Amino acid sequence: MPQLADQQFFDRLAELNEKFAGRLPATLERLAALSRQIDRAADEGTGAGTGTAAAAAELGAMLHTLAGSAATFGFRELGHHARLLEQRLRVLTTFDRVAAADWLIWRGELDEYIAAAQRDPKSLR
Repeated sequence: MPQLADQQFFDRLAELNEKFAGRLPATLERLAALSRQIDRAADEGTGAGTGTAAAAAELGAMLHTLAGSAATFGFRELGHHARLLEQRLRVLTTFDRVAAADWLIWRGELDEYIAAAQRDPKSLR
């Protein structure tokens, strides 16, 4: 009987792995769209204004979710890098005023992460 339960567990885990992998392209596209919102705010000189704050909050939540779940589904590097980006974002959003250049540097790192994840989400090379 334990073998049946084990098989059911691994079948369910494989199903969840497939769902995670299937949703990943849409997740990466949403991250890219939010990154562009931050870029526009920086270009307009609004820095960490309302639009950036809303985009940053959603980005933070998405990166947190990726960081927490990616390793479970076989995407260890994806999760690790998401955690690093989330932590740096948390620092940026802690301050009332952040230079546009700091947002652009972080956004560049996010864009590199997205591009690498789109190429090979399991190894991020």
